[in-house]
Amino acid sequence: MIKAVRGTRDLLPPETALWNFVESAVRDVFRAYNFQEIRTPIFEETQLFSRGVGADTDIVTKEMYTFYDDRVAVDGPLLSAIGPSRELRASKWITLRPENTAGVVRAYIEHNLESRGLNKLYYIGPQFRRERPQKGRYRQFYQIGAEVIGPASAGSERPLRDAEVLEMLDTLLRRLGISDFILYINSIGDSKDRAAYNEALRRALEPVVENMCTDCQRRAVTNPLRVFDCKVPQDQPIIQTLPLISDYLGAESKEHFENVQALLKKAEVSFEVNPRLVRGLDYYTRTAFEFTHGALGAQNAILGGGRYDGLAELLGSREPAPGIGFAIGEDRLVMALEGRASETMQRADAYIAPVGEGMNRNALVLARDLRREGLVIELGDRSLRLKKMFEAATKAGAKYIVIVGENEVKADAFAVKDLATGEQVSVPRAELPGKIREWKIG
Repeated sequence: MIKAVRGTRDLLPPETALWNFVESAVRDVFRAYNFQEIRTPIFEETQLFSRGVGADTDIVTKEMYTFYDDRVAVDGPLLSAIGPSRELRASKWITLRPENTAGVVRAYIEHNLESRGLNKLYYIGPQFRRERPQKGRYRQFYQIGAEVIGPASAGSERPLRDAEVLEMLDTLLRRLGISDFILYINSIGDSKDRAAYNEALRRALEPVVENMCTDCQRRAVTNPLRVFDCKVPQDQPIIQTLPLISDYLGAESKEHFENVQALLKKAEVSFEVNPRLVRGLDYYTRTAFEFTHGALGAQNAILGGGRYDGLAELLGSREPAPGIGFAIGEDRLVMALEGRASETMQRADAYIAPVGEGMNRNALVLARDLRREGLVIELGDRSLRLKKMFEAATKAGAKYIVIVGENEVKADAFAVKDLATGEQVSVPRAELPGKIREWKIG
């Protein structure tokens, strides 16, 4: 038997109803903050991620699904040191997107969205990383994210944008019924602050790095900040002794972070400053944040994000376009709401049971009319015994079964039976939609 590939899964009812509930709430909240939806390709040129996410990150070096496509038009520079017998060009290397921020910023630049006033964008869709599958972590996973991008003249680099995004996320989680979450924030400074901090980390790691995992030994050379991404328990005591980024922030970064905190307090958004919090991608600057939820166990982060003021220039923008954004792990968010799956699953309002020769046609028309009235209708078939149709109605979650027989069609009134109480009444066709809706509410 062929099964789903390891690290992927089928989303089935009633869980899909919960996913739809989440996505509907997300769209409603984002609409209130004037975000517009964007849908980018599932695969992009590999160099978009190596340049934007960071060539030394675990995502690029270990986790991306990348392939060579010799049918792609060649218009990029040669990719050095690849292929012994033929030239493989960079534009032919394609990667399934491991994250969506780089793609959104690429689209923002390519289509000159700033000139059209489109600087608040959100997305919902699958991402792909070759990670070890575990609870809440899949190789095909789903993210909900949003980005605020734009020129400094539009205020996109100001602390107010950071606070607005965080207040929106606080509102969204509460709208979904999640209240026992914690918002952690930190500042990882600008490029100058990061350079000074990375040098301090290198010095601090030099005498102890041989006692750390292989990944941390590599990170200590390529990008010391990445050491904080380590999850190896034996490395944590060493990591706890390393210098803090807060001790290396310049005056502008400190002022920015203090203003963000003041604005959050004014908006009554609870938060905790976590001086060890960094983001795992190279494009982040200044404000970094993460929302966690205790019910998720070890993988307790629901969402994370931060500011990325230099990413647009890194991806080819001629003008600076500061930005801030986030990604919600939809798989984990749904896990936090698992107890509500049965509440959100769609159930049939009524089951139409045709009884007798030729009644399928009448039942189909009645089902059509009721559906056009906004009701959820399950349609039976006269080839089934009435007992079987009652069983099917129960499985469909229908509260009522509507009998369509020769006598009912002649009288233009239908027997409606309450499956819970067994009570049965005759209802004229014209009154049927209103009665079912009235009973449904009652």
